[in-house]
Amino acid sequence: MIGRTPEYLGKQIGVSEIKLIMLYTLAVPLVILSLTALALVTSGGLAGLTTNDGAHGFSEILYAYTSAFANNGQNFAGLSANSIFYNLTTAIAMVVGRFGLAIPALALAGLFAAQGRRPVTLGTLPTDGWEFGILLGATALIVGGLSFFPALALGAILEPLLMTH
Repeated sequence: MIGRTPEYLGKQIGVSEIKLIMLYTLAVPLVILSLTALALVTSGGLAGLTTNDGAHGFSEILYAYTSAFANNGQNFAGLSANSIFYNLTTAIAMVVGRFGLAIPALALAGLFAAQGRRPVTLGTLPTDGWEFGILLGATALIVGGLSFFPALALGAILEPLLMTH
């Protein structure tokens, strides 16, 4: 990329576009992991763990916020999430999951719509080929893995290891 400006679908990707993409990408782990940590260090959050604690309790709390962020609102049966603490914090996750992702996406679309279309050159990466698909898939796996693997290691990966001892 030396000497070239990145572009997507004939639109230039500048500093403003990168900032919006960063906000969109970091909203998911920032909200889910922050609310999970808040639930784990407060008495209101720990009070919801009625049947399980430890690694499985951590997974229950993490799943509740992940599901709320995705506007689904489900949780495991071992988490009593019908309390003031969980009603407020899952509502925050739902609002950010809905509007915290929609606002940067719409702003990015507006920035792209305001630009003129640039002609395709030899330096343009086509978005309809397997190279772009592999690059996009690998980036999604790396960002997702770096964001959530430590949390999964404390919950879903650790639990079967503890059950064998």
